[in-house]
Amino acid sequence: MAEDTSSGRLVVDIEHTLDVAAQRLSREFRGVLSEETVRRFLDSSFEQFASTASIPDYVPLMTERFARQRLYALTKVEGAAGGQPVVLFLCVHNAGRSQMALGFFEHLAGGQAVAWSGGSEPGSAVNPVAIEAMAERGIDISREFPKPWTDEVVRAADVVVTMGCGDACPVFPGKRYEDWELADPAGQDLAAIRPIRDEVERRVRDLLTSLAVPLPLP
Repeated sequence: MAEDTSSGRLVVDIEHTLDVAAQRLSREFRGVLSEETVRRFLDSSFEQFASTASIPDYVPLMTERFARQRLYALTKVEGAAGGQPVVLFLCVHNAGRSQMALGFFEHLAGGQAVAWSGGSEPGSAVNPVAIEAMAERGIDISREFPKPWTDEVVRAADVVVTMGCGDACPVFPGKRYEDWELADPAGQDLAAIRPIRDEVERRVRDLLTSLAVPLPLP
């Protein structure tokens, strides 16, 4: 940490934090991916968020989480990861629909499947009203953040669910694609987002059923 003399607050020492993250990720992927690959993915992930993050001090955490996801995706593409089904939810800003879908999927799948989300034009933060709507269902998505999609993440997915990103969404041969036509929650109040949230949940449940992932009892 270093001190910001203009405000008196502590700010993150980015280089040191990234070095520590690289060591941690290298241990996690030891024997599967080289330290050079880990660092390259970490650095490129940092570049994704450094200039756009609404809270700069969160950038190292976002960077490590995104790099971990990308590295896992790379191992799956190369055949070194496990056989759990992977679903990728894509929308434009990765701030509303895809984040709600991710929240429901992780809550309902109970670790029996993997889900990621991304956007063609990632926003700066998750829609706070979407966070509130999900909290009503007991699901916390407040720690999520908008992310771009990357080639290895798309290639690792067994199912790609698109929501309003049109031609900007990536298309790779051999993938299972689903296009969910859902209203955009951006700029909507809580009352308007609730039916969107409920429709997202219904579709996520149907998707999990199609993947033979048992749903929790009501």
